[in-house]
Amino acid sequence: MEEIDVTARFERMGEITPLRFTWRQVDYQVTSVGRSWKDETGHHILVMTPGDKVVELIFRADQGRWYLRQPGSATFA
Repeated sequence: MEEIDVTARFERMGEITPLRFTWRQVDYQVTSVGRSWKDETGHHILVMTPGDKVVELIFRADQGRWYLRQPGSATFA
């Protein structure tokens, strides 16, 4: 996992919607948000970027930080 910068909307009822993120000095627009879940490592959200690339963003509320779990063998650029 790598720490990243994320622009997200936080709703009053606790819903988090990522809008864009920066990974390795490249900005990515989130085109759609998929499944999300919570576990001991944080709030996980699957998002899609242009070109239909899916990545997993993880928000650690206890740290106030976002992380990106790198895609397995898929090329993400």
